[in-house]
Amino acid sequence: MGHKCVTLLILFLGLIGVRGTSKVDYGEALSKCILFFEGQRSGKLPSTQRMSWRKDSGLKDGSDISMNLVGGYYDAGDNVKFNFPMAFTTAMLAWSLVEFGKYMGSDYGHAEDALRWGTDYLLKATNIPGTVVAVVGDPNRDHSCWERPEDMDTLRTSYVVNRTHPGSEVSAEIAAALAAASIVFRETDKTYSDHLVARALQVFAFADRHQGSYKASVGEAACPFYCDYNGYWDELVWGATWLYKATEDSKYWNYVTTNTKFLKPLYSRHINGMEHKTAFSSGEFGWDAKDAGINVLVAKILKRNPGAEQFIQKADDLVCSVLPESPTKSVTYSPGGLLFKSGSSNMQHVTSLSFLLLVYASFLRHANRAVYCGNVAVDYILGKNPQGMSYMVGYGNKFPQRIHHRASSLPSVDDHRDQFGCHDGNSFIFTKNPNKNVLIGAIVGGPDENDKYIDDRLNVSQSEPATYMNAPLVGVLAFFKESTKYYY
Repeated sequence: MGHKCVTLLILFLGLIGVRGTSKVDYGEALSKCILFFEGQRSGKLPSTQRMSWRKDSGLKDGSDISMNLVGGYYDAGDNVKFNFPMAFTTAMLAWSLVEFGKYMGSDYGHAEDALRWGTDYLLKATNIPGTVVAVVGDPNRDHSCWERPEDMDTLRTSYVVNRTHPGSEVSAEIAAALAAASIVFRETDKTYSDHLVARALQVFAFADRHQGSYKASVGEAACPFYCDYNGYWDELVWGATWLYKATEDSKYWNYVTTNTKFLKPLYSRHINGMEHKTAFSSGEFGWDAKDAGINVLVAKILKRNPGAEQFIQKADDLVCSVLPESPTKSVTYSPGGLLFKSGSSNMQHVTSLSFLLLVYASFLRHANRAVYCGNVAVDYILGKNPQGMSYMVGYGNKFPQRIHHRASSLPSVDDHRDQFGCHDGNSFIFTKNPNKNVLIGAIVGGPDENDKYIDDRLNVSQSEPATYMNAPLVGVLAFFKESTKYYY
């Protein structure tokens, strides 16, 4: 079996070209995919900063609650630090390094730096026992302004969850990120690794003992921006799975098997303010849904252990839920071959599911198992699509020029020393000129179900980049960088 199924899984989602087409430079794409995170940094930038048009920002974050919350990442094109998707981003950077770091070559150090930038901040956000910072920055005020992060004059309110106002999903997601990262640093910085796993244990215990959703605790700071629509049990089980991998403590495996019954069988997606029950949760993975990731991670950890069988079966269901020729697929495909799910920022599904399928393909190869559902191959994200456009900014000859991103669209501090106030940058939203600064490596939301892409900052669902779209792609590109050199 083996190779047919592995090829089936890793080709179809639009990340590797058909044999005989022109070569795609996955090494270049990987380097730029990692570089993107420097453009999203908040805080005091290091002397090694390569995205030089970005400068220090958010240097007083946390002062409103007497905490040092300087650092971390802005999630997308705004200037808020949403810790729920940031933790997922950090977990996926860690998983990319765990699975595919050996293929990154000279980019490994940069990827590790990107990971540490996230974990250093998450350690600050969990520094007070019984308290976890969920958001920094007033989202509503921030979204009413168009200004550089270096100029922010909106409220930098810190929103926290605690024992009386819990937030299990954001806390458990942070625990997962810290546990995953501890594995990455185990060989290179054991002291830091031990610190990460110790904090992960503490934060997970808090998330479990004081259960509740952060959307009820922090309200409009969470919704509608990163509102958790499917409950917090998937994050709790996800966090326990990573703690089991990091510590090998059987109590976390027992937690996983005991509590999977609380995972919802159907996934809810909110589209234009309306709730839609969509596909089975076993086919969902992203900042709001961990079900498919849990199943693949368990399969990788336990392999032939009989206790993993229910998770492996659900991982098989994932495969057949997305492969184009499968009779049980729950997604659609554009005429050009791109996987498409309803809602905004479709590339988040493409990159996250591609990562999972690639990891699961490795498991199938070693377990000598097969899942046959069909395949389609097209190197879509990096330019082989009906538009002939790369959806990675700065890669190829044609890529989005007007992305929905404040810092990228406005002149840098080097070029415009005076401060932009809340509405001073509005003209840069509406201009048809390209963005002033190239946010190299950013993956945008991408085209619609008909392969159409409108290069316009106001077209937010298509033109806005986000860290959680890039993070899974880091691992995928690392794998293809290594594997495709044998094919050309």
